[in-house]
Amino acid sequence: MTSTARSSRMSTSSTTSSRTRAAAPGRSRRWGCPTPPCDTPPPGHREVEASRNGPRADVPGIRKNVEVIGMRSFWNALPTEGRWLLSTVAIQTLGRGMTLPFTIIYFHEVRGFDLGISGALMSLIAITGLIVTGPGGTLIDRFGARRVLVVGLLSMIAGCILLAYATHPVVAAVAVMLIGVNFGVSWPGFNALIATVVEGEVRQQYFGVNFALVNLGIGVGGVIGGFFVDVTDPATFTTIFLIDAASSLIPLALLLGPLRHVRTQHEAEADAPPTGGYREILRRPAVLWLTLLTFFSVFIGYGQMEAGFPAFARQVSEVSTQVVGLSFAVNTAVIVLLQFAVLRLISGRRRTRVMQVMALIWALSWVLLGATGFLPDSLAAAIGVIAFMGVFAFGETMLQPTVPAIYNDLASDRTRGRYNAINSAAFQGGAITGPLVAGVMLGGGLDGWFIGVMIAGSLTVGGLALVLERTVTPEVNGVTVTGIDAGRRAVAAPGIHRTDDDGGTRTQ
Repeated sequence: MTSTARSSRMSTSSTTSSRTRAAAPGRSRRWGCPTPPCDTPPPGHREVEASRNGPRADVPGIRKNVEVIGMRSFWNALPTEGRWLLSTVAIQTLGRGMTLPFTIIYFHEVRGFDLGISGALMSLIAITGLIVTGPGGTLIDRFGARRVLVVGLLSMIAGCILLAYATHPVVAAVAVMLIGVNFGVSWPGFNALIATVVEGEVRQQYFGVNFALVNLGIGVGGVIGGFFVDVTDPATFTTIFLIDAASSLIPLALLLGPLRHVRTQHEAEADAPPTGGYREILRRPAVLWLTLLTFFSVFIGYGQMEAGFPAFARQVSEVSTQVVGLSFAVNTAVIVLLQFAVLRLISGRRRTRVMQVMALIWALSWVLLGATGFLPDSLAAAIGVIAFMGVFAFGETMLQPTVPAIYNDLASDRTRGRYNAINSAAFQGGAITGPLVAGVMLGGGLDGWFIGVMIAGSLTVGGLALVLERTVTPEVNGVTVTGIDAGRRAVAAPGIHRTDDDGGTRTQ
């Protein structure tokens, strides 16, 4: 978006976007041209619009393509169901934040499990989630996200309660697998629910704001947990796990109460073709490139936050644990403070271009961290470690609004659960692989090579975003296309792949 366009948007902040406000008298509301014959859609527009929108959900009040210029306008653009979902996010994640940083400490220092067993128990959460994700996506498409999420939340509550009193590794293993079941279905389930409730530009904004609130809840929970737990008093750890279980009652109440009428599943018509399975979905070039991009983003990003980064900071940069803890606080603060400003900046821009900028920012952050290795155990190293997490967080604010939005714009309502399951699987794959590679490289003294791999991985993400841009339509890429332009594209742009209601593709 040019500076002129941004100035124009600011000057009309008291009105809605030109895409949504009423047309001037004597002009068609839909096509922006004189009334009849222009109320008739241009050639090809009707089928383009139908293929893009697909069957609508049973939720009234959905607003799309609304230009968001502040928190108030964003909130006003949300339907009631969207407000319910968003209003409790930070509280829901507070309990998770209290337990996430201290679970392995609980296993090893409080319950006395061997460190290797403790690490294996932590990995079991992610492995269980990865196994469950595929079947979970299929169940979401068949029975609806709400029902699957209810089962996942009940599993989470049971797992947290069991973990609070686990004194044997076998009991702890059962507990973390129950928690892993929820992790496996919650990502595709809640993303499918969000995509059903909100559409268009508001959907991208929603994913970004939701990400900021998740970080706020986890960050505040981590601070509270850090001051509360005491390794000499097991009861303090029992308490935080019970609080984590109680926090899951909030989304459970929403799903059984205000959101009980939201349907993400759609009954197939008698003459409708069968929906595609995972293999057919992954044959779509856009899905394949996006999945690879997601995997590499997590591999060099989130997959290093609890493994590669703290290990490098302690062993190579030689900073204190207090500096590491402060850097995580800075990461959370940057996301919470900058997310909405970033959303305004990227609104209407190609999502793939935003990913390319993010990739460059992440490459720069890894350069900063690598430089701290030349000045170990110094103030400069401490500043560099903290700066790394701040710069990295700035890139995070660009990733979360874009990738989930593209997955859901590629999907039809009948395949949304499986598309989000693929997204979740790619994320978990990177989260599992990243720490393994970091452990091998840093454990083998390959500090410089580790930074080099992270920088190369960042640039790979940028390259994948460039390839992805060539395989998606402008609408999927976050660029609003007018009715006339859409009609012309339908006639004059062969070879563009779109999502049909059956989840497959067709070539125009």
